[in-house]
Amino acid sequence: MSRPLVALLAFLLLWVPAPAGGAPAQEPGAPADSALEAAVRAVASQLRCVVCQGLSIQDSPSDLAREMKQIVRDQLAAGRTPDEVKDYFVARYGEWILLDPPARGFNLAVHVLPVLGLLGGAVVVAVLLRRWTRAPAEEGSADGGETAP
Repeated sequence: MSRPLVALLAFLLLWVPAPAGGAPAQEPGAPADSALEAAVRAVASQLRCVVCQGLSIQDSPSDLAREMKQIVRDQLAAGRTPDEVKDYFVARYGEWILLDPPARGFNLAVHVLPVLGLLGGAVVVAVLLRRWTRAPAEEGSADGGETAP
């Protein structure tokens, strides 16, 4: 390593503050019950953020995702099961809110089409390879097997 790079790394290690206590910070107002928080994280990681759409409400930084996560926390603390909490959101937003919707109806296409595409591609490649490997052998037999001097 070059000296400037080593100096930069040493500077960063000395000046970047370390997290206090080594534990991740909880959201403000979040209860300290670790079992409840684990259940909240599990359910929140299965629900899509309405704002970000590509992230779960567990991973999204948006305010709406935090509010939705608080609803999950409140419902789980009230004694509802994780499936009941997910059903609550599905009733309001539809199955779209689930990051992994059940494989039935139109959603089944999401699970089946990639497999069919791979199988179809394999068939096309096999046919093309067969034609490509057969073509030189057929050209030699069409000339009668004679070679020019």
